[in-house]
Amino acid sequence: MVQHEPVIVRLSGGGRAPLILYLLALLAVTAVWGWTFVLVKDAIATYPTLPFLALRFALAAALLAAVVRRLPSRRELIFGGAIGLALAFGYLVQTLGLQFISPGNAGLITGLFVVFTPLFQRFIGVPLRPITIAAVLLALAGAALLSGGLAGLGLGDLLVLGCAVAFAVHIVLLGRWAPHLSAPALTLVQLFICAFAFALGGAFQFRWPSPSVWFAIAVTGLLASALAFLIQTWVQRHLPPIQTALVLTAEPAWALLFAFLLAGQRLTLLSALGAGLVLLAIVGHEAVRALQSRAGAGGAQPVREGAAGGP
Repeated sequence: MVQHEPVIVRLSGGGRAPLILYLLALLAVTAVWGWTFVLVKDAIATYPTLPFLALRFALAAALLAAVVRRLPSRRELIFGGAIGLALAFGYLVQTLGLQFISPGNAGLITGLFVVFTPLFQRFIGVPLRPITIAAVLLALAGAALLSGGLAGLGLGDLLVLGCAVAFAVHIVLLGRWAPHLSAPALTLVQLFICAFAFALGGAFQFRWPSPSVWFAIAVTGLLASALAFLIQTWVQRHLPPIQTALVLTAEPAWALLFAFLLAGQRLTLLSALGAGLVLLAIVGHEAVRALQSRAGAGGAQPVREGAAGGP
């Protein structure tokens, strides 16, 4: 086996860090996102969904506002508002769906945004590749098996599937409008849009959260949203989109692992086969696109820049 020297990248302050540092940082972000599926399901079992989401995004927006330290431009307000509505819809249906299905299943189905994104990119002129069609069919078959077959697909599965579609639309809109705008400012607008929309819809349900719910709000708002965005933005300055996209595909696997360890989720043979097919579709799709991109044949990777993962 040929031995390679560790890849070194320069930090903005003139220091040097191995590539593995950025990969591990991004992997830690996906682990937090996977953990939040269990946290959120437990929280919304005792606390209303809309106030929970409002507090989560208000906390994230407040922290990020302290870092951004400038007002968004008119274009960032307009485009960030539109993108934020897609993000808000995705989190709403995902969190509602978590009331009906296990956190592991929710994580796997949410991960389908990876294979749905190229479908929607077709509407803005990006060619649809055979690998995407194959991955979508494989992923949908896996999702059906995960739920115990087509007859087992319920409201929760369909709601979270709607979340994956919304996240895919969100990524396409980001790719369309974000390149010439400030990523931190654009993200700040999206977070405020989410907080405002959820507060508007859930004001009449608000009550003071219990300590366990506050813990879930803090983790999802601070770690999984604001801090995760800052880490992802930092990492993506040093990693190519190909590697970033591949690492982000670990989120569904983390969700399944934490559901097994913390929520007691167990898989039947049929649902385990479904989980395997979903993971194969997600990771396989990104791996093939990465190889195509290196060969000069692939398009942009669906990286969720400007949006936090998890529920």
